[in-house]
Amino acid sequence: MSNFEIGILSFPALLALIFMRVPIGLAMFTTGFVGLWLINGSTFMAMARLKTETFTTFSSYSLSIVPMFLLMGYFATLGGMSQALFKAAEAWIGHRRGGIAMAAVGACAGFGAICGSSLATAATMGRVALPELRKYGYAGGFSTATLAAGGTLGILIPPSIVLVIYAILTEQNIAKLFLAAVIPGIMAALGYVLVISIYVRLNPEAGGVRERVSYGERFRALFNVWPVLLVFLAVVGGIYAGIFTPTEGAAVGAFGTGLIAWWNGGLTRKTLMASFLSTGRSTAMIFFIVLGAGFYNGFLALTQVPQELSAFVVEQGFSPWLVLAIILALYLVFGCVMDSLSMILLTIPIFFPVISGLDFGLTPEQVAIWFGIMVLIVVEVGLITPPVGMNLFIINSMDRGTPITATYRAVMWFVASDIVRVIILAAFPAITLFLIS
Repeated sequence: MSNFEIGILSFPALLALIFMRVPIGLAMFTTGFVGLWLINGSTFMAMARLKTETFTTFSSYSLSIVPMFLLMGYFATLGGMSQALFKAAEAWIGHRRGGIAMAAVGACAGFGAICGSSLATAATMGRVALPELRKYGYAGGFSTATLAAGGTLGILIPPSIVLVIYAILTEQNIAKLFLAAVIPGIMAALGYVLVISIYVRLNPEAGGVRERVSYGERFRALFNVWPVLLVFLAVVGGIYAGIFTPTEGAAVGAFGTGLIAWWNGGLTRKTLMASFLSTGRSTAMIFFIVLGAGFYNGFLALTQVPQELSAFVVEQGFSPWLVLAIILALYLVFGCVMDSLSMILLTIPIFFPVISGLDFGLTPEQVAIWFGIMVLIVVEVGLITPPVGMNLFIINSMDRGTPITATYRAVMWFVASDIVRVIILAAFPAITLFLIS
């Protein structure tokens, strides 16, 4: 059996391990280890690769950004920033039809700007907004679908942990990727607000309204979100202005949110240690997935599968847009059964060389950034696509009284909005690249 054939057969073997509920990091590591053993006829090469891969992976300075952003998210929750964002948005638009649901989406967008994780955004905003939605008579399925969709903004609106990993894999500028994600992120939030507006007009019983509050109360609520704006501007603005590196920016953000959490009384010795432990556990999980993916992708590189696949696609003369559409469709399918980080780590070393070899009329850097943002959006759609969208299960676990099927029916409106957005961004790359051009 040739090395190429071993590489091809590794895909069904990896999927089999995943469906057997083997942790994704361990599944990729095991497949890569066995593959190297088959290629070399002994475990010596695999063991030697384990030593070098571990060192080269975790000696990457860029990876230190991950625990900083995770810690920033934990501190932001302790500082009550999620509640402040929701209360401010609710005060301004809660009296409108569907306004509280729109406020939840706006709060998710704001919290995503200081969190970087979709699952964390969904879980945090679910605890804050779900009681208010139920209090004012919003239908269970519509409420859970809104929060699940809003939670996906955490992965797109910078800073984003998945974008950092993509930048490392493709050797792109993190600051430019963050900036390129801003307009698509705003489009996502506005698209969800439009979906809510249409849904509550077609289904008036699905959403209620709350009483209008005075402008004094509105401005007081708005004033309470200044820490969020300050942290976002300090981190993203500082990175793009070149004041500090992305890793330094993440550290500044973590320190700033920690200071705000302490000022608001949410950060004590006990909660500080709990935040450190939670950050350590989350970082260890992410880093193990990164190591497993690095080991597996190193094995694939030896089999020449990515190179051969890229050469094959280019030689066939397929339309670049057809290839892009197929890859994005595959991401949508994979997103129903895999988490976003695992998908990025597993597929980018295979798909990125293919996309890089096609002519879209853009520079190589523009293609890399544009493709990365679209992949991120499609991965985000997978988080809310039935039947296995991760965000759907997180939100539904907070509202046991709502059948998951009701959430499925309502969330398809948001999925449709996401698909329209992907089509627009694919057809007009200038929208994504506008801020970095």
